[in-house]
Amino acid sequence: MTEAGTRPPSPAAGLPPSPDPLEPLPLLRRELGTGPSGLSAREAARRLAVYGANEVRRKARTSLGRELVRQLVHPLALLLWAAAALAFVAGIPVLGWAIIAVVLVNAAFALLQERQAEQAVETLAKYLPEHALVIRDGRSSAVEARELVPGDLVVLEEGAKVPADARLTEGGIEVDLSMLTGESTPAERVAGPGLVGAPLLQEPNLVFSGTVCTGGQAQAIVFATGDHTELGRIAALSQRTRRDPSPLEQQVKKVAWLIAAVAVAMGGVFLAAGVAVGLPLTDTLMFAIGLLVANVPEGLLPTITLALAVGVRVLARQGAVIKRLSAVETLGSTNVICTDKTGTLTQNRMRLQAVWTPEHGREPGPWDGELMRTSSLCTTVTRGEDGELRGDPTEKALVEGAAACAAPVDLDGRDTGRRALFRFDPRLRLMSVVHADSVQGLRVIVKGAPETVLKTLEGSSGTAAAAAEELAHEGMRVLAVAVRTLPAVAEVPTRRQDAETGLRLLGLVGLYDPPRPEVAAAVRRCHEAGLRVHVVTGDNGATAAAVAREVGIGLPRLQVVAQSESVGDHELDALLASADAEVVFARSSPETKLKVADALRAHGQIVAMTGDGVNDAPALHRAHIGVAMGLSGTDVAREASTMVLTDDNFATIVTAIESGRRVYDNVRKFIVYIFAHLTPEVVPFLVFALSAGTVPLPLTVLQILAIDLGTETLPALALGRERAEPGTMSRPPRPSSQGVISRDMLIRSWGYLGTVSAILVMGAFFYVLWRAGWHPGAPTGTGSPLHHAYITATTATFAGIVTCQVGTAFAARTDHAALRDIGLFTNPLLLAGIAFELAFTAALVYAPPLQGLFGTAALPLDVVALIATFPVLVWGTDELRRWGRRTHRLTKP
Repeated sequence: MTEAGTRPPSPAAGLPPSPDPLEPLPLLRRELGTGPSGLSAREAARRLAVYGANEVRRKARTSLGRELVRQLVHPLALLLWAAAALAFVAGIPVLGWAIIAVVLVNAAFALLQERQAEQAVETLAKYLPEHALVIRDGRSSAVEARELVPGDLVVLEEGAKVPADARLTEGGIEVDLSMLTGESTPAERVAGPGLVGAPLLQEPNLVFSGTVCTGGQAQAIVFATGDHTELGRIAALSQRTRRDPSPLEQQVKKVAWLIAAVAVAMGGVFLAAGVAVGLPLTDTLMFAIGLLVANVPEGLLPTITLALAVGVRVLARQGAVIKRLSAVETLGSTNVICTDKTGTLTQNRMRLQAVWTPEHGREPGPWDGELMRTSSLCTTVTRGEDGELRGDPTEKALVEGAAACAAPVDLDGRDTGRRALFRFDPRLRLMSVVHADSVQGLRVIVKGAPETVLKTLEGSSGTAAAAAEELAHEGMRVLAVAVRTLPAVAEVPTRRQDAETGLRLLGLVGLYDPPRPEVAAAVRRCHEAGLRVHVVTGDNGATAAAVAREVGIGLPRLQVVAQSESVGDHELDALLASADAEVVFARSSPETKLKVADALRAHGQIVAMTGDGVNDAPALHRAHIGVAMGLSGTDVAREASTMVLTDDNFATIVTAIESGRRVYDNVRKFIVYIFAHLTPEVVPFLVFALSAGTVPLPLTVLQILAIDLGTETLPALALGRERAEPGTMSRPPRPSSQGVISRDMLIRSWGYLGTVSAILVMGAFFYVLWRAGWHPGAPTGTGSPLHHAYITATTATFAGIVTCQVGTAFAARTDHAALRDIGLFTNPLLLAGIAFELAFTAALVYAPPLQGLFGTAALPLDVVALIATFPVLVWGTDELRRWGRRTHRLTKP
C-alpha cells in the first residue's frame, strides 16, 4: 500500500504515461498514489525501477567504426583512394601516403560534425539539479535528483532548481522560466486550480524541470520525470529532428560519381582501343593509368573543405560563428529568413515614446510626470554600483522616462514603501504592487497589457482601448497603468486577485524599441537578392507589424497573424505559399517556429531561423540554418544552432548569406579552374591512342600528378578567397536542386578554356619535335637520336599546361564580369600561388635530381618564350567570350 492507500500508476508498453497534471488535486493524488506525507522509501525505490532515472537520456550512438567506414567510402574518398593506389603503382609512395592522409583527415572532420547534434541534448542535462529536497515517509530529506519518481512530494525554496515537472500543492513561488519561454521576468506560481485552455507553460500551478525558483516557498507533487518532462520532450525533439545533408554535400556526391564513371569508362574504352590498334600492352596500361589520373581531380575535396573553412573564419570576424563547414554553402542558397523581433530587428533598448491619459489624451503636461512616477513604482529594476540600471528593458525605460518627465523615482525609497509585490505573470500579463507613502497613502498600482488591465477597471474603457490600439499601430509597446487607493486602516492584500480589482485607469505608456539602424538596408538587400523575411515574435501583432514596416519587411504586402498558436496547417500553407507576401507571426510560441520551419521545408524553401530559448532548439535543428543569439541566447539554443550571432543582429544574417553566396561562387570558380586542365591532360593520351603510337606520349603520368597535386593546388585554394563578384546580392537565390556543376561550367572549362589550352600545349609539343627533325613514327625511345628532343617536348607539354593554368586562374576569377571590374591585383594569395607554381615548375624542369624523377629536360629560350604567351592567350579568349555574353544580355529584348 502507498501512503494514500491507493495503487500506483501501472506501466504500459515500457514507460508509464504521465497523468493529467491539471485534473483536480485529489484525483491527481489518487492517480499518482501519494498523499500529504509523500511516498514511502520502498515505494519510491519500486517506482524508480519502473520509471527509470530522472534524467534526460541520449539515444544510443551509432558505432564509431560504422560511421568511419561510411565516411571512407564517400564517392570523393573513393576517388582519392584510387588516386593513392595509382600513385603507389607509379612508384611514388610519398604521394600515395599524402593522399591517404587527406582521406583520413576529411573522414575525421565529418565524424566530428556527426557528433555535434548530440551536444544539445548533453547541454540540456546540465539544467537538472544534482539534489532535491523531498518528503518521504512524512520526513524531509535530500536525495539525488535522478532518484525522483512520479508521486514524490518535493519542497521548493528560493535559489533551488526545480528537479522535475510538478504541480504545487501548497504555498507560492516565483520561477525563472526564461530557459523555456524566453521571458526574462520571473513568473508567479501558486497552489490552486488551473486555467481552462491555457498553454501548459503558462498554467499558474505548474513548475517545470530545470527552471529556477527565485523567491517564495512551496510544496509540489511530481507528475513527470526524465524523458516525460518538458525538458525531456525538447531533448527528444532535438534528437528526432535530424539535419539533412546540405545542397553542396549532395551535389558533390553526384559530381564525384559522375567523374568516377567518366574516368573509368574512358580508361576502359581507350584500353580496349589501344589493344585493338596493336599498341604494346605496357604502353596501353600506361595510357589507361594516365587517363584515369588525368580525370581524377585529386585536389577537389580538400580544396572545397579549405575554401569552406576560410568562409567560416571570414564570417567569424563579421560576427557569425558557423559550426558546420557545409553550412557556409547552405547560406548561399537560403531564400527565407524567419527572424525574432526584439533584439534582432530592434536594439532591445526601450525608451519612452508617448503618454496618454483619460483626461488629456496625448497632450503633454504635469500629469505625464504623475503617470510615469506611479508606473516606475511598479518595477523591480535596481541600480548598479556604476549607476546603470539593471533589469528588464521595459521597466528600465519606465524609470528613465520618469526622470525625463521631471518625476524621478528613488529606487531605495520605492523598496522601502513597498508592502506587497505580485510579479509579472506572463499568463495574466500583469504586475502589481501595494505601495505606501506619506503623500498618496496606501495604493495598489497595476501595470500590464492594456487588454488585460482594462478588464479590471470600473466603468467603460472603450476610449482607452482605441488609444492603445493607435499607439500599437505606431510600433510602440503599450502598457496600461491603473491604481486603487486603499483605506488607511485596510489590510494589505495577500492575494493578487484581491489586489487587482476595482481599479482606476491612470493612463497608457507607449514605449518604443527602435530598429537597429542597419536593419532597413539589410532587409532591402534581402529583397534585392530575392529573399523573403518573416517575423516570428511573441509581441503584439500591431506593434510587430509597425516595426516590420519601418524596416521594410512586407513589401509589397504584409500579412499579420495576431494569434499564431491557433493557426492550422492548411492556413499556414496558404500563408507561406503566397509569393508576394511576408508574414508577421505574432503572439507565437517556440512550437510555432517549428511549425513554420516544417511548412517552409515542405514548400521546398531553404530556411534560416533565429531563436534564443531552450524551447527553440527543435526549430533551430529543423531549419536548414538555425541561428542562435550569442548575447541573449541560452546554451541549448547555441548548441542546437548551425550559426551563432555574436552581436544578435539581423544584418549579420544577411552578411552571412552574402558570404555564403560568395563561397559557393568561389567553389564553382576553382572547379572551373581544376576541370579546365582535364582537357589538356587527356588530349595528349587521345593523340597517342588515335595515332596508334606513331605520335609518342606527349605527357607522362608523373607529370600529371605533379600538376594535379603540385602546381594547381595553391591557385585553386586562392580562388576560394576571391572577393564577391559585382551583383552577387542582385540575383535570386539559386534553386537547391541546382548542381554545383552546370552545363555552362563544363562548356566553359572543357570546351573553351580546356580546348584552347590543349591546342596550345600540343602545339608546343610538336614544335619541339619538328624542330629536331621528327616525323610521325620516328623512334623516340631511350638510345634513339630523338630521345632528348622527345624528353624536351614532354617537358614543353608539362610546362605549357602550367602556364595555361595561370591564364585559367585569372579567367576563373569572374563568371560574368570583366577582370578589370574586380582588379588584377586584388587577390594577393592568387599571385603568391602563381609564383609558387612557376617556381615549382622551374625546379622540376631545371633541377637535375627532379629531372630524373619526373622525366623532364631544360627548355631552350625560344620554347620558354613560346609558352610564356599562353596565359594571355587563354585568359584573353575567355575574356572575349564573357564580353560577348554580356553584350548579348544587354541587347536581348
